[in-house]
Amino acid sequence: MSILTAMRPESLFPLFAAISTLKGVGPRVAPLVERLAGPIVRDVLFTAPQSLIRRTATTAALAQDGQVQTFVVTIDAHLPPQRSGQPWRIRGWDDTGFVTLVWFKGHGPHLERQHPVGARRAVSGKVERFGSEIQVAHPDYMLEAERIDEIPAIEPVYPATAGLPSRTFRKFALEALSRAQPLPEWQDAAWMARESLPPWREAFERLHGPEGEIDLSPMSAARRRLAYDELLAHQLALAQRKAGKRAQPGPRIVSGPLAEAAEKALPFRLTGAQVRALSEVRGDLAHGERMSRLLQGDVGSGKTVVAMLAMADAAGAGFQSALMAPTEILARQHYETLAPPLEAQGLAVVLLTGRDKGGARAAKLQKLADGSAAVAVGTHALFQDDVAFKSLALTIIDEQHRFGVNERRRLQEKGEGVHLLAMSATPIPRTLELTVFGDLDVSRIDEKPPGRTPVATRAAPTPRVPEIVDRLRSAIEGGAQAFWICPLVSESEKVDLRAAEDRAADLRKVLGSRVGLVHGQMPAAEKDAVMQAFVDGEVGVLVATTVVEVGVNVPNASIMVIEHADRFGLAQLHQLRGRVGRGMRESSCVLLYDPPLSEVAQQRLDILRRSDDGFEIAEKDLELRGGGDPLGLKQSGFPAYRLADPVAHRDLIAVAADDARLILARDPALASPRGEAVRTLQALFDWKPASGLNDAG
Repeated sequence: MSILTAMRPESLFPLFAAISTLKGVGPRVAPLVERLAGPIVRDVLFTAPQSLIRRTATTAALAQDGQVQTFVVTIDAHLPPQRSGQPWRIRGWDDTGFVTLVWFKGHGPHLERQHPVGARRAVSGKVERFGSEIQVAHPDYMLEAERIDEIPAIEPVYPATAGLPSRTFRKFALEALSRAQPLPEWQDAAWMARESLPPWREAFERLHGPEGEIDLSPMSAARRRLAYDELLAHQLALAQRKAGKRAQPGPRIVSGPLAEAAEKALPFRLTGAQVRALSEVRGDLAHGERMSRLLQGDVGSGKTVVAMLAMADAAGAGFQSALMAPTEILARQHYETLAPPLEAQGLAVVLLTGRDKGGARAAKLQKLADGSAAVAVGTHALFQDDVAFKSLALTIIDEQHRFGVNERRRLQEKGEGVHLLAMSATPIPRTLELTVFGDLDVSRIDEKPPGRTPVATRAAPTPRVPEIVDRLRSAIEGGAQAFWICPLVSESEKVDLRAAEDRAADLRKVLGSRVGLVHGQMPAAEKDAVMQAFVDGEVGVLVATTVVEVGVNVPNASIMVIEHADRFGLAQLHQLRGRVGRGMRESSCVLLYDPPLSEVAQQRLDILRRSDDGFEIAEKDLELRGGGDPLGLKQSGFPAYRLADPVAHRDLIAVAADDARLILARDPALASPRGEAVRTLQALFDWKPASGLNDAG
């Protein structure tokens, strides 16, 4: 028995058994169940029905087209197919008329043996009416008439996959439910009463035995109860992880004259939001506990300047800092922003990327090892084994969700109690922030620096592309530069790539050779060369297949054209738009769409035209889109909930976070009776503070 199993309460053992222990889940079916639900019985229990079928008893005379209905008929005749491709038909009679039952694809003589002429059968399925003929194709049920009670009036429909129909999965779900024992109540009794929430076991009974559509709604009492369980388990793990990080000592860094001089030398004054964020960061650094903070802000809101002043604080206290970015072009951009003001204060800054080789690389590594370089800026190259720091105290991770947990950790482990400042330009709505960044303290920069040119945003149907290309030509001739985004919209990367190549070729016919193309299949060096040519102004229009390729600051770029804009999340569109409007030129963003636009798509594009506040846009997108992944959250380290819908249940997220804090404040060791029950909850969901799952910091 593993340590993990030994720590799990015995009451949960039946739920953590392999799915192969369920009756009927043999070697052929097990992989299908695992793909649909997961490898253990609990995963089957956690798989909710998606919809339900209502069956009404009726007669041939009263049958309704398109409804799922149940008949009791006497078999009148078998009508075998006359030629290949025709179905096998059975004609039934119920004293009010005929009902024809139809089977395609090879069903045949065995139907005659199972359902001989004269036999009475209860039949249920979807009714199709052709003139006066009533037809049911492939009936869902066909039983002896006395067994009609076995045909459910309300039948939950589960996700299905080839070889595993919904009805088969339902049998497994009901068996999984039978293995779920009543457990000690971990929820607060007063909260349960106020919200009219059922006990845990009863909630699952309602989930798998719905009596109507209301029971399938995320707002039903049973669904809210189970969602709250999952959210509380997650928030407890995050709160424990956060407390664990806070308990680690970190280098004490107090702001001093070096950072003050660096700030005074800036050609602009910090915005109020930057001042607030910087003071929060400095409060953490001076505390003597390891900082784990996220700095959130729109593209161009000035996160890098805050990071730079924190680095100056660290250098002033005798420590080193490292800033890691996901791509070489971004690392170079950060280096060009950070190096001049820091070097003006006498601090050496090195740029380390995969491109550094031989003697040049060795010289940079020596500066980091002996402490003569106070700041390192780079890519994944920073956490390689041969990179050593003399006194690393602060790591800054840009677009932190683009790095794996282990990658972030490897960099932090190059020093003792290293502080972490993560940066993200992906606007997460406040209501969801706790689920993604619950183990971090969060600072927001929600103000734009003065002088940013507003970006005029408009939507245009695809047929107007020639007109847009014509305007683009005039702008390029006038010295402007433009991005043209061809998103990944098809199932095949080859098709997407061809679309981008075709677009680049079409633009070259009109604009000449100053059209560049970058896409995910290009070698990194070739991609960087095209990007650099764009930065240097040699390329006038950059056609790109992905959002990732355009995380670059080109102040002269003033036009952004986005094809199939209606297929992007609003947050992505907003980030793309943020790549222009960084210089003095009047800037514009054109959102191309294939007409006609749906009402929701129209509203979403309207929001973009009206607002340039990423957080407001994210909240509105959430309201409009509801479930699914409207904000590209899966790419932001968003937890994969099974029972909670982060949109429908967002009111419960903050409550769960507060409850988790309260539980741990009163009973940090979870030793009280409720604490013991809460341990069972955590074991049920398998969310542990020590696991790397969704570790934001």
